[in-house]
Amino acid sequence: MGFHGHGHSMLEDGPVAYDSELVRRLMKYVVPHWRYILLASIMTLGVAGSNLAGPYLLKVAIDRYIATGNLWGLNGVAALYILTHLVNWVCSYGQTYYMSWVGQNTLYSLRRDLFSHLQRLGFKFYDSRPAGVIMSRVTNDVQAIQELISGGLVHMISDVIVLGGIVTIMLLMNTRLALVSFLVLPFLTYTAIVFRNRVRRAYRDVRVKIANVNATLQESISGVRVAQSFVREDLNAQRFDQTNLENLQANMRAASLFSVFMPLVDCIGAAGISLILWYGGRQVMAGTLTVGVVEAFISYLERFYRPLQDLGQIYNTMQSAMAACEKIFAIMDTEPEITDRPGAVDPGSLKGHVRFENVTFGYDPDRPVLHDINLEALPGERVALVGPTGAGKTSIINLLARFYDPQRGRIVVDGHDLRDLKVECLRKQIGIVLQDTFLFSGTVKDNIKYGKLDATDEEVIAAAKAVGAHEFIEKMPQGYDTPVGERGAMLSIGQRQLISFARALLRDPRILILDEATSSVDAYTEVLIQRALEKLLEGRTSFIIAHRLSTVRNADKILVIDQGRIVERGTHAELLARGGLYAQLYEMQFRYQEVAGN
Repeated sequence: MGFHGHGHSMLEDGPVAYDSELVRRLMKYVVPHWRYILLASIMTLGVAGSNLAGPYLLKVAIDRYIATGNLWGLNGVAALYILTHLVNWVCSYGQTYYMSWVGQNTLYSLRRDLFSHLQRLGFKFYDSRPAGVIMSRVTNDVQAIQELISGGLVHMISDVIVLGGIVTIMLLMNTRLALVSFLVLPFLTYTAIVFRNRVRRAYRDVRVKIANVNATLQESISGVRVAQSFVREDLNAQRFDQTNLENLQANMRAASLFSVFMPLVDCIGAAGISLILWYGGRQVMAGTLTVGVVEAFISYLERFYRPLQDLGQIYNTMQSAMAACEKIFAIMDTEPEITDRPGAVDPGSLKGHVRFENVTFGYDPDRPVLHDINLEALPGERVALVGPTGAGKTSIINLLARFYDPQRGRIVVDGHDLRDLKVECLRKQIGIVLQDTFLFSGTVKDNIKYGKLDATDEEVIAAAKAVGAHEFIEKMPQGYDTPVGERGAMLSIGQRQLISFARALLRDPRILILDEATSSVDAYTEVLIQRALEKLLEGRTSFIIAHRLSTVRNADKILVIDQGRIVERGTHAELLARGGLYAQLYEMQFRYQEVAGN
């Protein structure tokens, strides 16, 4: 529970800038929806056109009809003015709807591909990254991209059209007055550049901090039972508060920049309008300019600065989205460590003849946890792995299931190097039951069928009966259709373990791995499991990591692991007679169990 959110961020270093390669990759998700983009673009032209028409209609009304007292003409212009706003409303609706459709469908496709890729990445990827940070990539970062596509892009196009149209119309109406009103543009450009550089860094920091909040929250929720049992609620709250405070400060830094930029643009805009009033008013007094032109220029200039403010907001959104794109595509560019070699084979059903040949492995290659491991398990043999905590037992089975590849040596199954087998073929024929049983949200039946989705209800019930789970399942409110809750929270530890046994049995694996699978159950449940184990282990090559005497003693061979090396091997009786490490472990860990069992 000590994660602070520091040092765990993924590719968080370096400035964010517009990256054409990231945009090109993002466009692959956007372009398939080109029909909706086209419709949105047409709507955008309607929005821009109606915005540009308003001030010109004001000029016509003042100079042509109000000045001459032409009531009928004034009525017509007033009706056209209302019509432009109706067109603007309809087109704005269409523009927002169509681009929201594009954004949401882009988000759907991107999230789908990201999740699919995450499912293929190996354990090494997850070993070094908090789950909350990864979750933030799939949720917050993808959402930031959706905001850019749904709102940012379409408004940017509309704003650019409006800005270009305003400049053109003003130059055509009165070139001198237009040039005077544009005197403030250098100041506006400088302000925008300063704002861009500062907000770029600020919004990158925002994405980092919200990922840290997610990581801390996920860890705290997952470990709430441990936290409460150790009375760590207040300390965890303080740590979360610190992470949350850092997120607040990062957002406020970004917000403060934005809050300065908008009023500054307004001030510069006011300076431009004052220039029009000063210069244009003098021209009206001199009789060389009409009041309608001055009014139109003021209206256009007001509308000129509004898109500039919008572009500042859009740039803000774009920077956030670019930072998100960088992180998302960095994950998608991460190659799975465990993949099928070219020419990898699927030999069909395996017999389960396993050999480790001079295997050396470390999660960090420079710090091996296994050294020159040599072992053999014949088809149907039961091999027990025992040794002190941290000796390397679990690492051996991680290699057997090819969650990792060794740095030296090789692992052979039925004469095939694991790296020459298709990963799917191998793992479909391996059943794993862990000490920390993981059940998924869903029903009891869903969890038993997890490894064999096409299993019939009869097969599910038969598997549950074989491991002694049927009786307690039948007593549950909805039987096999009873929801188990997140991670099986509605079940006891023993019940979860029995369901995991049924799940493994239903899959009918050729190789079975039991990693401390009986250490968390009570004595009564252990009796049920011991009976089920005989059926579960029958005819399968089995690797058993266990401290339960009854399981280890009946193994065909026992391998004693110490500091990453096999230091003893033999049967229970042989190892006891030898008086080595196994005998010491037996005295310390097994004697009490044997006495209690008798």
